[in-house]
Amino acid sequence: MTDSPRVSGLSGRRVLVTGAGGGIGTAVCAALRKVEATVIGWDLTSGAGVDTAVDVADRDAVAEAWRALESEAPVDVVISAAGVMSDDWDRCMAVNATGVRNVLDITTASLAGRRSGSVVVISSNAGATPRIAMSAYAASKAAATSYARSVGLAVASAGVRVNIVSPGSTDTPMLRDMWSSDADRDAVLAGDQQAHRLGIPLQRIADPADIAESVLFLASDAARHITLHDLRVDGGATLDM
Repeated sequence: MTDSPRVSGLSGRRVLVTGAGGGIGTAVCAALRKVEATVIGWDLTSGAGVDTAVDVADRDAVAEAWRALESEAPVDVVISAAGVMSDDWDRCMAVNATGVRNVLDITTASLAGRRSGSVVVISSNAGATPRIAMSAYAASKAAATSYARSVGLAVASAGVRVNIVSPGSTDTPMLRDMWSSDADRDAVLAGDQQAHRLGIPLQRIADPADIAESVLFLASDAARHITLHDLRVDGGATLDM
């Protein structure tokens, strides 16, 4: 399957995906392979779909892995999908915020030097909507979104696009680890007024493939005039502009 007009220009391109070992990252890799992109997967540990074990929170490790990758051939697209959901402030900030900073700083320098390229950062709608008991996670995602947009502004004149996809509740192991029964899923759909949690108007939990399709669009030439955009893929949950 070659790429269609809605994801034009991805066939044959080299694409780095961080967080490739699970959840949304895995779905993004699968979608990219369907359009015949050359996918290089990074994750914290080696495993299926992971080409190189890289801790994105370790700036030196990111720089070293990126140099090795670029020495083989230039990378055209970067998808930053590595992330954790935790109540631990330091862990959330290290991976979700600092990890994004490390990946963006190191990769966009190369892309800007070639005056071409596309970056998509997987953030979260929690970064824009307060959530009880998710303050560390939400803060880290808000930081990632803000940093990505600022970097995107800095490299736009060099022809590099940086966009954000902010999913809502998505059926991944990370989400299912928070559930103990189907009642938890139903509660996410319905929302909880006392907890100030919005429900999902479309009444479904996203599939990772739903997020991947949005990522591919923003990464592709079909979105060549879109940058600094934060695309919410959450079934209407955040109800914002």
